[in-house]
Amino acid sequence: MSVLPLVFTSGWASGVNAYAVVLLLGLFGATGLSDDVPQTLQNPSVLVVAGVLFLCEAVADKIPYVDSVWDSVHTVVRPAAGAWVGALLAGHSGSLPDVAAALLGGSTALASHTVKAGTRMAVNTSPEPFSNIALSLAEDLGVGGIVAFALFHPWAAATVAAVLLAGGLALLVFLVSRIRRFLRGRARRRAERRPVVRAP
Repeated sequence: MSVLPLVFTSGWASGVNAYAVVLLLGLFGATGLSDDVPQTLQNPSVLVVAGVLFLCEAVADKIPYVDSVWDSVHTVVRPAAGAWVGALLAGHSGSLPDVAAALLGGSTALASHTVKAGTRMAVNTSPEPFSNIALSLAEDLGVGGIVAFALFHPWAAATVAAVLLAGGLALLVFLVSRIRRFLRGRARRRAERRPVVRAP
């Protein structure tokens, strides 16, 4: 099996929820559902740590503003996890150099993390907490689905991940321009309301 699509897909998924990726890959390997998972990811201690951190993320990710703080901390963690998983997958298959796989996994994870963090900042401007919960659940289910799909249909899953990444980046550009316009308009309205003090 060519490991390239699996590295790309796991990189995208790591940028959204790195702990879920490690946990799911490890479980698929440990239960014998896939032979494409490196032994390191199947290690019981790795699975326990990934499981605990996944539960922490599942809670933090659904609380407005806490999710943005969590994302800030994970700006380094998620790309590093994507690179680590990519290198492990490449080393296990032997079909792609470890360094190339690490660069691909890490850069894809950084791109999808940027989309996630930016989208969360925009969602946090909403006064109700339900949009955070709905978005977090959609991300968790999306990561689980795409990782499972990638193990059995790697090229199709990579295509889906590429479309999601491109769509997410386009959405982020749109949201950033809207937020900037909103902030400029608010600053202009404040300036217009400010009383003008004339010199005597």
